[in-house]
Amino acid sequence: MQGLLAIWSRELRAYFISPIFYALSTVFIFIVSFMFFQSLQYYTQYFMQAAEYPPMMERININEMIMRPLFNTMSFVAVLTLMPMLTMRVFSEEKKSGTIELLLTSPVRDWHVILGKFLAAFTLYSAMIGLTMIYPLVLQVYGDPDWGPIWAGYLGLLLLGGGVITIGLFASSLTENQIVAAVICFGAALILWMLDFASDSMTGTLGEIIGYLSVLRHYNTFEKGIIDSTDCLFFLSFIFLGLFITVRSVESTRWRG
Repeated sequence: MQGLLAIWSRELRAYFISPIFYALSTVFIFIVSFMFFQSLQYYTQYFMQAAEYPPMMERININEMIMRPLFNTMSFVAVLTLMPMLTMRVFSEEKKSGTIELLLTSPVRDWHVILGKFLAAFTLYSAMIGLTMIYPLVLQVYGDPDWGPIWAGYLGLLLLGGGVITIGLFASSLTENQIVAAVICFGAALILWMLDFASDSMTGTLGEIIGYLSVLRHYNTFEKGIIDSTDCLFFLSFIFLGLFITVRSVESTRWRG
């Protein structure tokens, strides 16, 4: 356990020293803030129209009109776009600088190394997502949002992000080129994202299997404010599988060395 904590703290220090985290966080908050104010402006205009036509009031839902589009934006920007750049250096930089040999010959188990690096990246991702809590708090001051769907949406973001981080870890363990690692992670995550659209054109068992493997379909349940044990199990299994194959990849590096 001490080895795991040592790797976790070492990786966190490396992230905070590097400008990558600050650059990604700035871009993420800027994009999400823009989308929030756009959704808020649309909600305000719709509310003013509904005030003149009372039947429209029945269709006003602050969660559906503001928070759900916001979760949709955060999932695409943070998970699909920024996570590959956050995880691309995890092993690739170690390989390029030669420190991977010192890491693999140190008295630390491989799964401690993998889990420590995963927790560091997940901690930073959670911090980025946590910064967006200001938006539902603003809605709480000026409106009355339903916090149940909001917490479900944030849980979905964390599980989805954890799964993509494991893809990034595995991709980074395959190459010493950070750009290649980022491209592999982005491509794999995008394919898993688009499987839901591909399943719409398929019928029978194959279509059901393809649809089940889509991360978008499982995340959409959380986005709707529903916490389903099937979706939670899917993402937890996804994370475990990603960590498992990364451990095997690192072990193969040790054998080749």
